[in-house]
Amino acid sequence: MLVAIDTATDRASLALHDGFRVRVEHTWEAPRRHTVELTPRLADAMQQLGLRYDKLSGVAVTTGPGSFTGLRVGLSVAKGLAVAQRLPLVGVPTLDVVAAGQGRDRRQLAAVVQAGRGRISVAMYRWQFGEWRAQEEPRLTSWAGLAQEIAEPTLFCGEVGEAGARTISSLRDRAELLPPAWRLRRAGFLAELAWKRLNQGDVDDPASLTPVYLKYPV
Repeated sequence: MLVAIDTATDRASLALHDGFRVRVEHTWEAPRRHTVELTPRLADAMQQLGLRYDKLSGVAVTTGPGSFTGLRVGLSVAKGLAVAQRLPLVGVPTLDVVAAGQGRDRRQLAAVVQAGRGRISVAMYRWQFGEWRAQEEPRLTSWAGLAQEIAEPTLFCGEVGEAGARTISSLRDRAELLPPAWRLRRAGFLAELAWKRLNQGDVDDPASLTPVYLKYPV
């Protein structure tokens, strides 16, 4: 059983995945509450399945971009489990999890998470070889700045608030905002990305895995 932990932003999620299906998944809003809410929810999920920690087979965690506190909490818990139980650890970029929840499409996909102070973290994806693949490194921008870059039909997913929705609407036929349920970042998709890497033997070293914090270009 793999446990997947995502506390990259104010929206948190965790899941237990047995390699065939998602057995338990919790997704909730946890602004500034990751420290006090993550481990009790994980304990509840384990208890729900009658599962002991020594029966886990791996740990997955989002590595960013995201908030300083959120990423620190998620990585600390994931690393602690991996080291204590001698489990393989897989770190997955936050925006890859956003993109993984979307269906196949010929248009480019803009995956977004909130970065505070009117900023967003974004990366563009294309459907290639049966999956969404990032076409660039994640970067910080604003909705106004991102709108100026959109020159072709683009799908938008992830953390899109009212300001973002208005901007996307102003782009008319160049943009489509996916429905709220599709935009939700879920640990079930994090788990599936991690299982694929585990099967390929692609794991991370708990000692060297670090979060991704973005800054505006100087």
